Amino acid sequence: MTIIGSCHCKATVFEVSEAPDTLTSCTCSFCSKRGSLWAYYLPSQFKLKTPPENVAVYQWGSKTVKHGFCATCGCGTFTETPDWSTGSPDFDNPKISVNARLFDDFDLGAVEVVVIDGKNLW
Repeated sequence: MTIIGSCHCKATVFEVSEAPDTLTSCTCSFCSKRGSLWAYYLPSQFKLKTPPENVAVYQWGSKTVKHGFCATCGCGTFTETPDWSTGSPDFDNPKISVNARLFDDFDLGAVEVVVIDGKNLW
């Protein structure tokens, strides 16, 4: 089931190959201010449908994670990150975190939301 996502102005459009099993709400300062609900994918499951120059990137701290946002309307769209499941960045196994709030025609209420205490983890 392919899902299309887009920012407010439609300058940034992407698709993912399947619906997420869960969504993540992170309490870190960045995610809290952005208001994202994250769905995680392998790079092969994600496709940017618009020109890459439509996406601006914000990096902070260690500059390990690339936080994408629409260069026109400012909506937070997706991030490119190493796999952190072992507690250390695994750059050989990158992940794409998609802001599921941008999914078009998708019922977010039907998916379990898991809260991660990012405010106290990092």
